[in-house]
Amino acid sequence: MFLATRFKSFALTALLVLSAIGVARAAPPAAAGAPAPWQEGKNYFAVIPAQRTNLPPGKVEVTEVFSYGCPYCNTFSGFFDQLKASLPANVQFDYLPAAFSTVEDWPMFQRAFCTAQLLGVAEKAHDGIFSAVWKTGELAIMDPRTNQVKKPLPAIEDAARVYNKLTGVAVDKFIATSKSFAADVKIKSYEALIRAYHVDQTPTVIVNGKYRITFGSAGSPNDMIALVKWLVAKETT
Repeated sequence: MFLATRFKSFALTALLVLSAIGVARAAPPAAAGAPAPWQEGKNYFAVIPAQRTNLPPGKVEVTEVFSYGCPYCNTFSGFFDQLKASLPANVQFDYLPAAFSTVEDWPMFQRAFCTAQLLGVAEKAHDGIFSAVWKTGELAIMDPRTNQVKKPLPAIEDAARVYNKLTGVAVDKFIATSKSFAADVKIKSYEALIRAYHVDQTPTVIVNGKYRITFGSAGSPNDMIALVKWLVAKETT
């Protein structure tokens, strides 16, 4: 499906859901002996088999599966900043780039993020890359004149110039790293994890390699934050 059509439906849903962010409050914790406030198989889903993290005991991993080419991920990028800031100190928040849509340049964005991770600048540039795709147009995947997917789509060389602007990493170094064996291995590890987590949409949140959550299953941004915190607490105890 072309991005223009998908973005309209996503944007409408996103506007409705985002309206809850400023007014909603996290659900109070359940009283001792009360039933759990969230249902497995409805609000969240077990990852079977669970995937081990590389974190030390006591640490909990929270992962956003996303793409810079995903309009829904862009709409909720501010929400994920809010979620990250709300989590306790024992949580490590990270990102897992998906490549579901070739027609919308997701594989290129996945490789660009991978390259930025290898160069240590992924988080520094994260919000800026969303902006380059959806605001400034430097990495736009839509042609504003036709409202159709651009041809040609942005290439890794285009991404390299934007990362240079955002982080100072040399364009040639970025391009060379993107074509390295290390980048190929890392991308294969991304794809293996996405399959192991059974992710079929973005954005999706994975808690500690064991639980999968979407906005559809959680219910709203407020509910997503409360549910992630509840699962983090469950993994911490």
